Amino acid sequence: MKKISFTLNGERRQVHVSPNEILLEVLRYKMGVKSPKSGCDSGDCGACTVILDGKAVRSCLIFAVEVDGQEILTLEGLSADGLSPLQQALLEKNAFQCGYCAPGMILSAHELLSNKPHPTEGEIKEAISGNLCRCTGYQPIIDAIKSLTQKR
Repeated sequence: MKKISFTLNGERRQVHVSPNEILLEVLRYKMGVKSPKSGCDSGDCGACTVILDGKAVRSCLIFAVEVDGQEILTLEGLSADGLSPLQQALLEKNAFQCGYCAPGMILSAHELLSNKPHPTEGEIKEAISGNLCRCTGYQPIIDAIKSLTQKR
């Protein structure tokens, strides 16, 4: 076991992990963070997406020991003070049905909008391309993100 320390949603945290524990498991089962979901366990679906030092990453592909000293943002951190403008836009456009993909999709879109406040539709599609949605069919999600960029 190794003790690691990282910032999770703005709060400095420490946890003991084994060398083969993945970040997704540590977040869900040791830190109590439930928004990253286990979908494919191979990095293909995006359900486990978190923001690691400003970049959207698949937490099922990262060993927890690798995040020592880094900063992690999950949906819980993004919405700590209520719905973010991005979440509000997605809600207003009824962009999600079941919500399983929502946390990963939102964090991928958040990274895009943090780096590029006025992305094109093509850039939006590219940013969320690693997040699979089986219910909505993507267009309501894209429309919601576009509507937000027009308000800025």
